Order: sequence, then C-alpha cells, then structure tokens
Amino acid sequence: MAMNFPPGPAADPPAPKPNSKVPAAPQPEPAPRPNIAELFTAFAAISLSGFGGVLAWARRIMVEKRRWLTAEQFNEAFALCAFLPGGNMVNFSVIFGSRLRGPLGALAALAGLLGPPMVLITAVGALYAHYGDLPVLRRMLTGVAAAAAGLMLATVAKMARPLFKKPFKNRAVIGPVIALATFTAIGILHWPLPVVLAVIVPVSITAAWLQS
Repeated sequence: MAMNFPPGPAADPPAPKPNSKVPAAPQPEPAPRPNIAELFTAFAAISLSGFGGVLAWARRIMVEKRRWLTAEQFNEAFALCAFLPGGNMVNFSVIFGSRLRGPLGALAALAGLLGPPMVLITAVGALYAHYGDLPVLRRMLTGVAAAAAGLMLATVAKMARPLFKKPFKNRAVIGPVIALATFTAIGILHWPLPVVLAVIVPVSITAAWLQS
C-alpha cells in the first residue's frame, strides 16, 4: 500500500552570483509641483490646524500627505529657517513658496499662513476679553497646552529619525550628538542662543563637510 509522506522542504534558491546586482526598491513618484492656489490652501490648512504651533502640521502635510518634500529636505529647509531671524514658519513659507513658484508663490504661501489665523484670532481675542476669567476656559487652555506639547515632542522624534539612517562613517552618531549638545546648552543650561549658534553651527557644518 502506498504511503503518503509530507512534502519535503523546498529547495533553497540559488545563491546570487558575486557580481550580480540586486534590483533597487522602486522609489515613489514625486508629487507634482503645486500651483499658486494649492500653496495658499496648503499653508492655510497648516495655520488653521496648528494649535500650539504649526511645525507638526507643516511636516505632516508637506512630507506625509502631499509629498512635496522628503523628510531630509524638510529638516534641511527648517534648519535654515530656524537659523535666520524671524518666525520659523514664516521663513519656511517664503522660502518654500519662492522656490516653487517665485515671488507669487512666496506671497501665496505667506498669505495662507498668516491670513486665516489673523481673522480667527481677532474673533477669539474679542471673546477672550469677555470670558477669559472663567475657570472652565482656563482648564480648557491647560489641556490644549498639554496636547500641543505632545504634538511638538512627536514631531521632534520624527524629524530626528533621518539622523539615524545615515550608514556611512559616523554621521549616525554625530548628528544626534550635536542635537543633544544644542538641547543641553539652550534647554538645560540656558546659555544665550546667539552664543550657542555661533559655536554649534560652524561645528555642525564642518562635521557634515568632512563626511560628505
């Protein structure tokens, strides 16, 4: 009588030849360049969503939702905006808009970032002037502040992730070390911001230059 045996293990696939090239994973297609109206609506959505700061929503819309920037490109652009005088997101809107659509793009992005919140905050300010002393409202604002802090921490973690994805040399170590040194100097030791930037910026540029 014939006996049915379980099938044996599948044969191992042949090992790739030393000179064979492994096909690279397909890269997602870049998103089409936004027009003037899309720039305005995108930054208007960022400004109206950004309770406690718009950095978290700016990264989500620019990198994750619309794919106009990669995570590395967003970090580089925001680093430049943080170094320049003025509001970080104001600088970012002008740089991003002018890079894509010239002066009209910068104006559209800036109008989307500042226009809707100006109208909204005028109405909210009038209400706060009459009802700002209510205990219920104060408790609500405390809860919103805690949520805004959580959003900021989550965004910082996402922005720091590309620093750990550089496999060559020691860049995966130097980036976090510079970030930690900056946080320690400003957030814990409370050293003056211009002094810290005067030291940390040349050090970071030199480190990136040597490892490029």
